[in-house]
Amino acid sequence: MNELLLNVTPSETRVALVEQGTLQEIYIERATLQSMVGNVYRGKVTRVLPGMQAAFVDIGFDKAAFLHASDIVPHTECVNARDKEHFKAIDIASLVRPGQDVLVQVVKDPISTKGPRLTTDLTLPSRYLVLMPDCAYVGVSQKIEDETEKARLKAIVEKFVDKSLGGFIIRTAAEGVSENELLEDANFLKRLWSNIRENYKKVKSGTLLHEDLSIELRILRDFVGTKLDKIRVDSTLTYNELTKFCKDFIPDTQNIIEHYEGKTPLFDMYDIENEIQRALDRRVTLKSGGSLIIDQTEAMTTIDVNTGAFVGMHNLEETIFNTNIEATSAIARQLRLRNLGGIIIIDFIDMASEVHKERVRNALISELEKDRVKTTVSKFSSLGLIEMTRKRTRESLGHLLCCECPECQGRGMVKTVASVCYDILREVVRINKAYKADKFIIYASYEVAEALERDERHTIGELEVFIDKQISIRAEPRYRREKYDVVMM
Repeated sequence: MNELLLNVTPSETRVALVEQGTLQEIYIERATLQSMVGNVYRGKVTRVLPGMQAAFVDIGFDKAAFLHASDIVPHTECVNARDKEHFKAIDIASLVRPGQDVLVQVVKDPISTKGPRLTTDLTLPSRYLVLMPDCAYVGVSQKIEDETEKARLKAIVEKFVDKSLGGFIIRTAAEGVSENELLEDANFLKRLWSNIRENYKKVKSGTLLHEDLSIELRILRDFVGTKLDKIRVDSTLTYNELTKFCKDFIPDTQNIIEHYEGKTPLFDMYDIENEIQRALDRRVTLKSGGSLIIDQTEAMTTIDVNTGAFVGMHNLEETIFNTNIEATSAIARQLRLRNLGGIIIIDFIDMASEVHKERVRNALISELEKDRVKTTVSKFSSLGLIEMTRKRTRESLGHLLCCECPECQGRGMVKTVASVCYDILREVVRINKAYKADKFIIYASYEVAEALERDERHTIGELEVFIDKQISIRAEPRYRREKYDVVMM
């Protein structure tokens, strides 16, 4: 059974996708930090950087948005290979200039210190179609495998194309849909695009022209075509909104929406809270006893596969192969659950057999087919690593829920007590040489102060003789381990 669970509070909305009783995806949107993806703005180019083939655009957001030259290229489905290369060769300075107003759409939310990423290549989705403005092309989702159905849908939608308004991509959810339903979608998108164009002429730069749906309605729209057996929501207001939205746009979904009124919190009933907490851990235990170690950095995410307690039944090669095969399923789930994107390096346990390597890679690709986010997987490198990418449009779960540790500043380690003690003693010597002082007072954390008075008492005495000054130690309860002050008196 596949279920969509919606937990709604005034400050936060969380949506969980549960497949066969296991949490696969989690979406979180807070009132103070709503997603910008899909929003359309009238922006103003503030800087053009030819060396980066990019421009910075003011869309009324705190951070300047980023527009790369490649994101000004028309839809790749609408141009041939020669034209693609032509557009790639065009210099950014010939495409935009400082002070120029541009119609842009956000394709990536702000991530870390980076502002949102933009495109001038707008797409407006509905339940069955995606409108591509200023493009007279009709494309069909590759997930529709029936060639007869593809031809039927394309023949219908081609009649709706208006060169002055745009072409369409037919979504997977359109399979089996009638011509009237497709026409309704097409007309809705055309009206929406006409309104955006008209408003663009009237408003000033930095103005929002079109805002995508709220997270609950957006996910419901994007999950059209996905087999869902139940949609449960614990908010009366949101339940009414979903019911109305489905009645107007997705009538087939109406009968699976349920208002959850149980005494146990919805996410607790499905153990979602604990699953989210486990998704923040570095270590993921496999059923066989093996494990994954997942480390996310600014540049990439690394995943290390270990055999752990799994020793197998026959030989080492079989044990390694079976662990790697099991890891492919766990890796694919963790990528979806943690929303890890960008470059991902997977260090499977070394395998001697090329056949085993290929089977592991194919198993990983097969598991990733369940992921609605685009992924690419390379072959095993000479070092036995799999390099892959996963499209990143929003913050990962870890970056959304956590912040940098104030103790280690993101290093993942802190200095030992002994190392801090020696840092302090060197600082006393340095200050003594640079300034005149009668005595010194050292303020440090409890554990460091205790170590100085107990373990380094002899060293402190020798230093007092060496500099001919008294050294006092004070424990400061507010100081973390690496924080200290050497005060001259």
